[in-house]
Amino acid sequence: MTATLVAKDLAAGHGERSLFTGLDLVVAPGDVVGLVGPNGAGKSTLLRLLAGLDTPEGGSVGLSPPTANIGHLPQEPERRPGESIRGFLARRTGVAAAQSALDRATQALVDGAPGADDAYADGLERWLALGGADLDERAEEVTGTLGLTVGLDRPMTGLSGGQAARAGLASLLLSRYDVFLLDEPTNDLDLDGLDRLEAFVTGLRAGTVLVSHDREFLTRTVNRVVELDLAQQQVNVYGGGYSAYLEEREIARRHARENYEEYADRRSALEARGRMQRSWMDKGVRNAQRKAGDNDKIGRKFRSEASEKQAAKARQTERMIERLETVAEPRKEWELRMEIAAAPRSGTVVAALRGARLRRGDFDFGPVDLQIDWADRVAVTGANGSGKSTLLAALLGRLRLDAGHAWLGPGVVVGEVDQARDLFHGDEPLMDAFGAAAEHLEPADVRTLLAKFGLKAAHVLRSAATLSPGERTRAALALLQGRGVNLLVLDEPTNHLDLPAIEQLESALASYSGTLLLVTHDRRMLDAVHTSRRLEVADGKVTES
Repeated sequence: MTATLVAKDLAAGHGERSLFTGLDLVVAPGDVVGLVGPNGAGKSTLLRLLAGLDTPEGGSVGLSPPTANIGHLPQEPERRPGESIRGFLARRTGVAAAQSALDRATQALVDGAPGADDAYADGLERWLALGGADLDERAEEVTGTLGLTVGLDRPMTGLSGGQAARAGLASLLLSRYDVFLLDEPTNDLDLDGLDRLEAFVTGLRAGTVLVSHDREFLTRTVNRVVELDLAQQQVNVYGGGYSAYLEEREIARRHARENYEEYADRRSALEARGRMQRSWMDKGVRNAQRKAGDNDKIGRKFRSEASEKQAAKARQTERMIERLETVAEPRKEWELRMEIAAAPRSGTVVAALRGARLRRGDFDFGPVDLQIDWADRVAVTGANGSGKSTLLAALLGRLRLDAGHAWLGPGVVVGEVDQARDLFHGDEPLMDAFGAAAEHLEPADVRTLLAKFGLKAAHVLRSAATLSPGERTRAALALLQGRGVNLLVLDEPTNHLDLPAIEQLESALASYSGTLLLVTHDRRMLDAVHTSRRLEVADGKVTES
């Protein structure tokens, strides 16, 4: 069925901090709404409100018709212990919940419960609408097309990162919701997966609201943009696609600054005139008082009238100031100012593999012969599961090879942002996890550095595992600034980063003079970051182009 989602005067916050107020949004069939804003602005919160998973502080969310199905797909698909791929797909597509409801309605019908007929009919209609009747057949076909050939009964927790990404994409491609709410659907997808996702989203008849920091994906898919402007505490809606949004936003910000400066200049001039008029008035009064004994009545009258005229002019100026329409100064956005601290250069040969081979289950990596030299800037590309992360781990000496040799040069100081952000995934407080990795920094310096990356007092004492994916990524980037490195290894660094932070990372990489190994599927980043070599990894084999 076709459905329309309507949010009216919506408000939300965290504790005493307001995220947004007065948000109005209509999502009609065929709409693809891009939701943008810095991390912490409330994008994921808004998606949960639209899905009915949380209660807003104000306003309402309505769905027409009320029986329509909303699909909320969060940015980190939960891999539950004991859940198979088949079970994961059924849960993410909503079929599992619909099946449970249908089973309860069937039992009620057997028991002869009042109203069981209607409940069964509604349950069956929902199960059919979500694609429950042929989910298994479609799942076999879609997962096979995506290259996920491990069998649908394999536990999700036993999948590699690339396989889990394919399963997540399959769950989306198999979904038949009436409204889609997608939170960072591009994370961990390779170029083929991105193409499939773009085709799926642009071909939907259903309304869609999506959060993404993939600039190319936004450009190719959305036809409307909602911006949560945290600095100005505003919600701005822009018609047209993402490129049009960038242009209109720049124009709007320039006009806002010009309007404020015009207002500030006018007010300043009036205040200066008022001060001068009051000064003249006060001087006239003093002169009149000093010459009060003067018998020249005409002079006294002239001086008195002159003082009164100045007082009237001063009052008139004050009224002009009061009548000025106040224009609030645009608040400056918090900006990540990122640098990558450089360690002394390493030797000429940074890392090398000679005849390197290893086998992990059905996956065979190698043989690989590769040498990375000082100041090489290497982009590593390839499909998910092709062996990119294995290549990085082998180069860094973290994997025991079945054959061949791995060598890491003397004086190499590695700075790494790994795909899973494992360094900040434990139960210890962020302060302790960061301090252990940057032992030379005093606790006060750790707090200051993390604050520069938007991680304030409320974050540093929380366990690292409770941080959002974006917050863990910013902590990993802060570590690169806190300790000098000369070999920078970035594995999907843009995942979970907001757009301003991605641009700052690109700027920092432009000025970084050491050796760089970059794995990314972000098409804009591959264009923006200068690289001198490109390695293509496919089925465990490495070729250079």
